[in-house]
Amino acid sequence: MVGMAQRITAFFLTIFTFGVAHAQELPRALPQSQAQVQLSFAPVVRQAAPAVVNIYTKRRVQVESPFSPLMQDPVFREFFGRRLGDSALPRERVVSSLGSGVIVDAAGTVVTSNHVIAGSDDIIAVLSDGREFNARITVADKSSDLALLKLDTRGARLPALPIASSDSLQVGDLVLAIGNPFGVGQTVTSGIVSALARPAAGVSDYQFFIQTDAAINPGNSGGALVDLQGRLVGINTAIYSQSGGSIGVGFAIPSTMVSALLRNGQTGGAIVRPWLGGAYKSVDSEIAKALGLAAVRGALVTEVVAGSPAARAGLKPGDVILRFADAEVENADALKFRVAVAELDREIPLIIQRGEERVRLTLTLAAPPELPARDARVLSGRHPLQGAKVMNLSPRVALELNMPLERQGVVIAEAPPQGLGLQAGDIVLRVNGTDVASSAQLARLMQTPSRGWRITFQRGDDVMELSVQL
Repeated sequence: MVGMAQRITAFFLTIFTFGVAHAQELPRALPQSQAQVQLSFAPVVRQAAPAVVNIYTKRRVQVESPFSPLMQDPVFREFFGRRLGDSALPRERVVSSLGSGVIVDAAGTVVTSNHVIAGSDDIIAVLSDGREFNARITVADKSSDLALLKLDTRGARLPALPIASSDSLQVGDLVLAIGNPFGVGQTVTSGIVSALARPAAGVSDYQFFIQTDAAINPGNSGGALVDLQGRLVGINTAIYSQSGGSIGVGFAIPSTMVSALLRNGQTGGAIVRPWLGGAYKSVDSEIAKALGLAAVRGALVTEVVAGSPAARAGLKPGDVILRFADAEVENADALKFRVAVAELDREIPLIIQRGEERVRLTLTLAAPPELPARDARVLSGRHPLQGAKVMNLSPRVALELNMPLERQGVVIAEAPPQGLGLQAGDIVLRVNGTDVASSAQLARLMQTPSRGWRITFQRGDDVMELSVQL
């Protein structure tokens, strides 16, 4: 036993000696620059910060006087109108807010968050060197919560941030967040990529965000998330917080969506996103087991529209899309994002699971058709839908309103001012027992004199009925 113990001790001593000798032989690289000695992000900040701007907005709102409702009563107006004078009239108030933005070309195009500039009357962008420029909105995309601004540079060339592909990011990569938190001025925070393809409910229609622990606070929205090469990889947009301040859970819109917005928004008109022409849902454990899939991932095709890009590519209900172009498709949200950022009229390779086979297909996305024509109308008259904006549903309208493409009929695009429980996105099915096929027919039905109304409508998967007596 003593001999065995001596041999084991000698073995470990040999390993230890080898390890020490090996470690002593490792080359030691000397720092090559001051930045390496200081372990500083300063060179990256010097490159990126000049292209990040502070955005100040103003909007004018009408503030009702507490006496305004009473002034609708002719008796009250007769006795108290002169005494109250102007104090009974609505007043205009200016509301200011702040955010951040990123210059993406030297001519003065700025990307920011849509919620930063929504409803603004005046927008001013302030550069890190103190220069101020008036800005106007060229594209406002509520679906992605992104907007494009054009600065009135009067011919001046501005510092611009190059855009990298956010698809190259990996969890653990170092990133910097640059913005104007709480209006204190341009601020830089550092962190890592905590997760990719994260959902963030209520932020946008595309649940596909970069999560980072770099401190993001109110005012950072619209600012830059940059990599260590000083390139834009995301637009900071939201935080998860119970206190209103950063707790290390921030979200940024991937730069691939920014690139798609720049590509699709060159004309300054409405954003037209690619149309797949199919309905799909995420693969869960039950679907994976039923289809014999090796992993719980992918998007299951549930419907294919005849003549659509999906149909022309050969997709069929029951197929599971596993890969779209160069990206893995983990779930339905991932596929929705990939379709939204893809280019129109460009061939895209797909890998799908069909039965026990892996199949390769080629898909060419197209703009969604507007058939039937939307025929948008604002309904007038004395009825429950007075003031509502309605239109015929088509693939294009469904995509604009973020509705399932298989829906048909007449949709309420803007709810009636009086409410009554109706909402934007409700589909009107019947009025007083008569089926509704078009917005023109709905307008005629609502003009028919009636003492009461029964409006049957669909909200999501539920069918409801509204009864109103006049």
